[in-house]
Amino acid sequence: MGAAPPSSRKKVTLGTLQSLYAKNEPITMLTAYDFPSAHVADAAGMDVILVGDSLAMVALGMEDTSEVGMEEMIVACRAVARGARSSFLVGDLPMGTYESSPTQALSSAIHFIKRGRVHSIKLEGGSEMAPTISRITSAGIPVLAHVGLTPQRQNALGGFRVQGKSTAGALKVLSDALAVQAAGAWGVVLEAVPAAVASLITSKLRIPTIGIGAGNGCSGQVLVQTDMAGNFPPGRFLPRFVKQYGNVWAESLRAVEAYRDEVKRREYPAPEHTYPMKREEFEEFEKAVALMEVVDVVEVE
Repeated sequence: MGAAPPSSRKKVTLGTLQSLYAKNEPITMLTAYDFPSAHVADAAGMDVILVGDSLAMVALGMEDTSEVGMEEMIVACRAVARGARSSFLVGDLPMGTYESSPTQALSSAIHFIKRGRVHSIKLEGGSEMAPTISRITSAGIPVLAHVGLTPQRQNALGGFRVQGKSTAGALKVLSDALAVQAAGAWGVVLEAVPAAVASLITSKLRIPTIGIGAGNGCSGQVLVQTDMAGNFPPGRFLPRFVKQYGNVWAESLRAVEAYRDEVKRREYPAPEHTYPMKREEFEEFEKAVALMEVVDVVEVE
């Protein structure tokens, strides 16, 4: 396919996203992990494409997001950047690349921007990550924060559990959101938070909230492309908040099975799938092959 062709759509920038937020127009965000998934998301008009660390599970077959490393994420980011010409690109900092110190986080963020060719980074954590977010944004790198359910910390949270279901829990999510806002984040992902809580938190912030399992009162929404497109076998668990808009798996399976069957029956490739040769040229080729066979017999004798 090569690089994606130039897009007729105007390039989405941080200013574009802030304008959408000011107009109360929902921001659309979708994950992508390679050139094809980025190309289709960009062509469909996504405002933001997130190269999520969910790459670990949906593209690399790992158990959870904690397994994916920096270089694997960079490869994915670069592929997505080749496929998306208009969308604003955000790359997920993987676990272990930003928690030690603001200095480590800044180094990782610079690496993502320079090598991954994304426009912003995303990291998980609330008030405890405020100094880190401040350090990165002070260097001129946009940061999308992530509070509520933070998958990289799911072991500490007791698994993939809804956050903010109690008054104390909801106040903690609000406190985290306010802290990352004060630190300079341009937006914040609210994951697995009761819809009413997310809506109220959104009203208390001056930056966009991007919901995933947080209701439609957020400033925008994000989903994992693999989930919403149905690119997985039957029986796979889907979170409550996922709506499946397609069945890519079924269509891919149908196509691959049809290919298998036609190859087995020698129906593919058909004449229209082959390259012709002028009859006289082929006859000359046949004569040349026959002569070669005669020469081989003489040499053996």
